[in-house]
Amino acid sequence: ENDRIYDPTCGSGSLLIRAFNKVPNGKAQIYGQERNGQTHSLCRMNMFLHGIDDAKIAWGDTLANPLHVEEEKLMKFQVVVANPPFSLDKWGAEELENDSYNRFWRGMPPKSKGDWAFISHMIESLNAHGKAGVVVPHGVLFRGAAEGRIRTEILNEDILEAVIGLPSNLFFGTGIPAAIIIFNREKKNKEKVLFIDASKDFVAGKNQNSLGENHINHIVDVFTDFHDNQKDAGILEDKFAYIATLEEIKENDYNLNIPKYI
Repeated sequence: ENDRIYDPTCGSGSLLIRAFNKVPNGKAQIYGQERNGQTHSLCRMNMFLHGIDDAKIAWGDTLANPLHVEEEKLMKFQVVVANPPFSLDKWGAEELENDSYNRFWRGMPPKSKGDWAFISHMIESLNAHGKAGVVVPHGVLFRGAAEGRIRTEILNEDILEAVIGLPSNLFFGTGIPAAIIIFNREKKNKEKVLFIDASKDFVAGKNQNSLGENHINHIVDVFTDFHDNQKDAGILEDKFAYIATLEEIKENDYNLNIPKYI
């Protein structure tokens, strides 16, 4: 209740609405930003249709010009959720070398792949108690060079809580399998990361696969068990979930590729 919930790449707003609907009494403040003008208008209309009359949906490029700011600093949120464009080319690296919000202090993402730019923005938008969930292509988990350096910094900060591998052909516009990565500034299981391989559990569709309620509940139950309790490292559930120590991840050169652990 009373959380600020933010999506920096909100599209037509469906993810924000789903997050809002998880708040028991419906008391939460919704924030979003969308670059495409038509989609931004659609999102605002979507909010009204779902009874979220005070949603603050901004129109503009979140990386080049974040519009949710307070006293010339990024606004802070308790919850950040996003499904950013996968590996966006020409996301504005040159213009953001000297980013006034210092979002890329861990390292500048490569010019041709904007995934870690969006993730960096999301993490810097969290308050001291904040959590973030972001949908990413699997390359984010293991690509080297600049992305490897950023991943190393984030793992050493100990704010990465979980990596959840999803089935292929789940999202509109791309057939590749995706993952969800969860960040938590107040994670209980220090120096441990939960890996879940949910890639084999889905309902096959003609054009698109989907997750059934039983599949979603299984993922959520395993994650919640890890999130709420102090857990030892090792196998949490055979061929489905594994708790890796930071030391183990370091031995793998900070590679988060799920098959390395499950």
